[in-house]
Amino acid sequence: MSFESAIARLGGTSISVSSVEACSIAKGETLADTIRVVSGYADAIVIRHPKEGAARLAAEFAHVPVINAGDGAGQHPSQTLLDLYTIRQSMPIDGIDVALVGDLRYGRTAHSLASALSLYGVRLHTISPKGLELPSSLVETLSAKGMEIIEHDEITDVIGQVDVLYVTRIQRERFPDSTSYFNVASSYRITPELLASAKEHLIVLHPLPRVDEIDPRVDALPHARYFEQSRNGVPVRMAMLLRVMA
Repeated sequence: MSFESAIARLGGTSISVSSVEACSIAKGETLADTIRVVSGYADAIVIRHPKEGAARLAAEFAHVPVINAGDGAGQHPSQTLLDLYTIRQSMPIDGIDVALVGDLRYGRTAHSLASALSLYGVRLHTISPKGLELPSSLVETLSAKGMEIIEHDEITDVIGQVDVLYVTRIQRERFPDSTSYFNVASSYRITPELLASAKEHLIVLHPLPRVDEIDPRVDALPHARYFEQSRNGVPVRMAMLLRVMA
C-alpha cells in the first residue's frame, strides 16, 4: 500500500498482483517470463517475493527499473531508507549506538539496516533468541568494514546505552511448538517500565506489523516512533520512484 500511495501522490497509477493465484505464475510461468511481460505494462516494477534473490533475478530480465520491496529472508532496502530517514529526523546517525532486537537471522529489515549502518560508524548491539542471531556471513562482512558488533542476552543490558532500539517480530513459525515460542517472545517485550532507564532521546523503531513485542502503552511515550516510521515510507518511496523513472 505504501508504494501504491507513493505513485498515486506522484500522479501515476499502479497495477497490482497481490497473489500468485491471480496471475500466470499459477499456470507454471517462470519469474523471468513474468518480469519480461510485466516490463511491457509498466515504467517500473516493485517486487516483494518470498524467495531470497528474486528481486536481483527480476532486475536481470526486466526492461524497466526494479525496486526490491523485500525478498524472503534476504534484504529490504526500501525499508532501510525510511528507517535511516526516521533516525535522521531525531539525531545525526554517525557514531550512534543501535540495538537490533528479535529475529535477526531471518529478519530482512535487520539485515539491510545493519548493512547501511556500517557506513555511519555505528556501534551495533544485537539481542536475539538462540539460533536466530545475525547470519555469520553478514557479521563477517560488517566486521571487515570495521563495524563493532556486540551480542547481548537481555535488552536490559543495553537499554541505557543505545540511541535507537530497533525491534522486530519474533516469527512464531520458526519455533517447533507454541510453548517454545511464548517462552522466547515474552522475554523480548518493550514496556514503559523497561524504557524508564533509557536515554531521554532514545527512539523505538519497528518495521511492523508488531504482535506483542511492544506494549501498547509505549505508543503514548515520546520514544515511540514506529508509526511515524511507517508514514515516512510514503515520501521516501515517492522519492525512490521519482528517481528511477526520471
